[in-house]
Amino acid sequence: MALTHYFARPLPLELAGLEELAADLLWLSNTGSKQIWQMMDAGLWDATSNPWFLLESVSETRLEHLRGNPVFLQELRNQLEKRKTYLECPTWFDTTHSLHGLGHVAYFSMEFGLSEALPIYSGGLGILAGDYLKAASDLGVPVVGVGLLYQQGYFRQGITGDGHQVEYYPFNDPTLLPVIPVRDADGEWLRIALTLPGRPLVLRVWQATVGRVPLYLLDSNDPVNSPADRPITGSLYGGNPEMRLLQEIALGIGGWRALQALGIDCHICHLNEGHAALAVLERARAFAKQASQPFAVALRATRAGNLFTTHTPVPAGFDRFSPDLIHHYLTDFARDCGISVDEILRLGQERGGADEPLNMAYLAIRGSAAVNGVSRLHGDVSRRIFQSLFPRWPQAEVPVGYVTNGIHVPTWHSAESDALWAQSCGPNRWRQPTEKLEDQYRQTNDLDLWEFRAKSRMRLILAIRKRRKCHCSMLGKTSHEMATCCSCVFEPNTLTLGFARRFATYKRPALLLQDPNRLLRILSNPAAPMQLVIAGKAHPADGFGKELIRRWNAFAEQPETNGRILFLDDYDMQMAKELVSGVDLWINNPRRPWEASGTSGMKLLANGGLNLSELDGWWAEAYSPEVGWALGDGQEHGEDPAWDAAEAEQLYRLLEQEVAPAFYDRDPRGIPTQWVAKLRESVAQLTGRFSANRMVRQYTEQYYHPLNASFQKRSAKNGARAGEIEEQLQEIAYHWKEVRFGPLSFDSAETELRFCVPVYLDELSPQWVQIDLYAEPRSPEESPVCLPMVRSEPLAGALNAFLYRVSVPTGRPAADYTPRARPFHPELFVPLEAHQILWYA
Repeated sequence: MALTHYFARPLPLELAGLEELAADLLWLSNTGSKQIWQMMDAGLWDATSNPWFLLESVSETRLEHLRGNPVFLQELRNQLEKRKTYLECPTWFDTTHSLHGLGHVAYFSMEFGLSEALPIYSGGLGILAGDYLKAASDLGVPVVGVGLLYQQGYFRQGITGDGHQVEYYPFNDPTLLPVIPVRDADGEWLRIALTLPGRPLVLRVWQATVGRVPLYLLDSNDPVNSPADRPITGSLYGGNPEMRLLQEIALGIGGWRALQALGIDCHICHLNEGHAALAVLERARAFAKQASQPFAVALRATRAGNLFTTHTPVPAGFDRFSPDLIHHYLTDFARDCGISVDEILRLGQERGGADEPLNMAYLAIRGSAAVNGVSRLHGDVSRRIFQSLFPRWPQAEVPVGYVTNGIHVPTWHSAESDALWAQSCGPNRWRQPTEKLEDQYRQTNDLDLWEFRAKSRMRLILAIRKRRKCHCSMLGKTSHEMATCCSCVFEPNTLTLGFARRFATYKRPALLLQDPNRLLRILSNPAAPMQLVIAGKAHPADGFGKELIRRWNAFAEQPETNGRILFLDDYDMQMAKELVSGVDLWINNPRRPWEASGTSGMKLLANGGLNLSELDGWWAEAYSPEVGWALGDGQEHGEDPAWDAAEAEQLYRLLEQEVAPAFYDRDPRGIPTQWVAKLRESVAQLTGRFSANRMVRQYTEQYYHPLNASFQKRSAKNGARAGEIEEQLQEIAYHWKEVRFGPLSFDSAETELRFCVPVYLDELSPQWVQIDLYAEPRSPEESPVCLPMVRSEPLAGALNAFLYRVSVPTGRPAADYTPRARPFHPELFVPLEAHQILWYA
């Protein structure tokens, strides 16, 4: 496919290369890359942060001036040379020879948060997806992103004079976004055709560039589509269930077809949440057609290369669609697959009832070879959520692993932080394994750390004052009010707290307001003052969340707060970077275990901010006393108002008795040594550990590489091995009900118990059945005991029946142990593909 940058007018020859810089969303996020755009037009840059818009908007006179400006031209050469070096240098993936042979990884996500220049995200899921693409580029992992290009994206927030949230939906003009049309060999715009009831749907394909990684975005706003279909890619998470299903058809089915049309052979399909689950069906359909195999065999072959990452901590969070909707929109697609639409429904249902909706997470699980949560705790929670799909399996063996989320550090650290990291750890530190950085950063002295934090806090305060001035002006404040509402906001030497997130109920955004007078006393303590900046959006349909925003604004506007608390409107990536770069302490108090991971607190790490957070999500595995503060007791309490009140009291006490002294107790040089010690350990221990660099390497080594090997084996020779496995699984399903145990016996020796049990396998090959001896853990800290039993002599007079034996050390009663039978083969994904299990009764 041909890719051509397009602008309404050509740029002067001397400015060649500006297009590449403007189009590269990874380069835009790097510290120092913004200088060239500020030199071009500081006003437009400050207003939009969109270099693509700048190139379309600056005057011919200004371009003529720039082509003769030696300072600008030198900066352009410097930027182009740095980017060329970045793109050509050997990467971690290049030099990790064990990973060679891995083909492209298709990364599907409903949203991507890469930059304010491309506003197609709403929150944490999209930011994670954007950081993932950036880290994949840094490491050289051959990733291809697939998403949707929204005409409006997510809403923008305003705050009225009385503190209420209002929503705005500005139009995303693609010609002013850093995306370009993908054209075929004939120069035609690449369009993907889908079939909807009674009419076709055409999706245009655009490309965004993220360093080495292309991101392909599909758009339904094509004049050839019906007026009802053009808004399918209108707004992110907008509309009714029918519109949501159409978006997910466009993403999953349209996205995989786009990759095929582009000629990109993807061995791994990574679903970032269940929104793109239909991709597993389209992938199987395409393979069935290519290999002349039945759909069941094609799904058996292709699922070996599919990975499903779930971010949802509660069952209600999964997308569900009624059978009527599925029948209406997927009957033709099912026919093209060679199956019935009821078979698609069964793949996404728990029990298969006529009225049971299709659950996109269930569909993703049944079409994948691996499933993971996004933190250690979330892996535990997800095993509990999906337990019902694996009846009689112990919860610990429900097939959900975890890869804890991470953030792309170069995107989120400040210029001051970047300089300190460069001084401590050298260049290219985020493009190779980060484990060695911990000891290097620890060498940074107290004075450098504290001065860097002072500069970062001051930069934030200036940004807050600027935003406050704009907000006051929009509200029509008088000149006298303008002077007081901006200049008196926040102090540069005061402990600065930050709280910014979606105003969803489970995040408990009003926990700090449990006792408003207590909070006011904490902020106003003359010996240890604090100041609090708050930001966040409530979903347009969430009246309770909107009311919490109004309450915070009403509290902040009281004269008694004396400018120590502010609510900033329209929380977005640009504001988030300002906040995480400058605040001293980040507060996060979700209701455990409903924060699947959370990444906002991770963004503070490289910037020297500390965390005071609920023991939930990532903080449950990151926390230790030397790196920050923990809220809660590490247990689940549900929606208990009494527990909320208790945690609010704990939060106030921590701020008063631990946080404030750590910040304000100073040595003779004016350095808070206790605070700086925590700061140093937090940065050194946690930054690399919770970076997207580590996350992408973990996905590559733990999932992509082994799944690729399985996919290659199953798909070879037009899926011949997948066909054999499918036949064997049908045999297991047919004969499993006849598998049975004989009487268990055991005897004890001095140091061991010896167990023996006869097993009757009906007509199943012993190679496809595993007999275990199992014992439940004796405490939450222990793991279950699961020992394979060894097949020994055949049972006399019985067909395909054997004795199975195993010895275990003494120390537990024999009654603790139970034999069980389960399907097994080295090439099977058990229990994802075969969830049968038989326990000795």
